[in-house]
Amino acid sequence: MERFMTAFDHPALDQQLWQHCEQAYLANPNRYISLQDNYHTNVNLILLAEYLDAQGYFIAKASWQSLAKAIARWEEFVLIPYRTLRRKAKAHTSEDEYQKMLEVELIMERKSQQIIRAQLVRTEGESNPQQSNIAAYLSLFGLDETIISTLN
Repeated sequence: MERFMTAFDHPALDQQLWQHCEQAYLANPNRYISLQDNYHTNVNLILLAEYLDAQGYFIAKASWQSLAKAIARWEEFVLIPYRTLRRKAKAHTSEDEYQKMLEVELIMERKSQQIIRAQLVRTEGESNPQQSNIAAYLSLFGLDETIISTLN
């Protein structure tokens, strides 16, 4: 195993990663939200797993546990309560107010990405296109990667 892509220490590549993830999310947001809401997965980690699979780079299940643990407190005490509040407020706010709440949540999601990145550069992995990061991550929830195809 080697230390995870030290090239991620370079800001341009970091930006490329999250731009790729944002584009993937926008292509099918309902799939990611369904995984998040129904199975308590983390959208940013699913997107990262898909990105790494596309790059042919694999990190082990234990590393996915470490990544999930790195953002757990932030998610539990800040992001998830805010998301819940935003969803409850939707029926009671104007469209403009609701959009502003979404913008704040996006700022919080970017903070999650920063936390993930900080852990990612300390993660070991290997070039192995035969292994699936999606399968490794979803296995933390007792899920098989075929669940994704049922959500399209």
